[in-house]
Amino acid sequence: MTLPREVVATGVVAELGDFEELVRSLDPPDLAAPSRCEGWTAGDVAAHVIGQISDITAGRFDGLGTPEVTQRQVEERRGRTSAELADELATARAATVDLLAVFDDAAWAGPSPAGDGTLGAGVESIWVDAYLHADDIRVAVGRPTEVGPGVQASIMHVGELLTEQGHPPVTLALEGVDEYLVSGGGTRVTGDAMAFALVATGRGDPAGFSLDERVNVYR
Repeated sequence: MTLPREVVATGVVAELGDFEELVRSLDPPDLAAPSRCEGWTAGDVAAHVIGQISDITAGRFDGLGTPEVTQRQVEERRGRTSAELADELATARAATVDLLAVFDDAAWAGPSPAGDGTLGAGVESIWVDAYLHADDIRVAVGRPTEVGPGVQASIMHVGELLTEQGHPPVTLALEGVDEYLVSGGGTRVTGDAMAFALVATGRGDPAGFSLDERVNVYR
């Protein structure tokens, strides 16, 4: 179950706009700063997000999300300035707006062109990916986390993935977001929603939520 189509469509466009502003604000030392994404600089993280949006809007879906394609997205943009990266994203964001405008509810509930799940779930995953990678960049360059609608989308998205992966039943009752019943619901997991989103995507220690590595949807 994804968030409503209108919420996701608005959210992903706004998130890409925020990501563009973030990238445009980075100076060369920022781009070179090591990130918590192993082996990647802040600039590499930006290149992946921008490359992914460019691939999607150009209809390049083969291997999307695989390590090989992800690395290709980074390598293709190696050495670009923050302005060049941001300009590419601005173009891809405009194409995203055009694409979203033609999707109706039937298309949203239909299969994703990437071949995994529904179209709606795929668009929601783009939002979540951009939101969390923006935080990766901010942390890398010493800026604070910005909590916004992307937190709710992240909890919904990881909750759905955990259910699909057969995680033991838990109820995500996290601060500031709607509850999500993983595998039908069970023991209540409480605490900071952003911290949980980071843990559930391999960016934090699950012990802080009395959980184990099974909570990492990318394990």
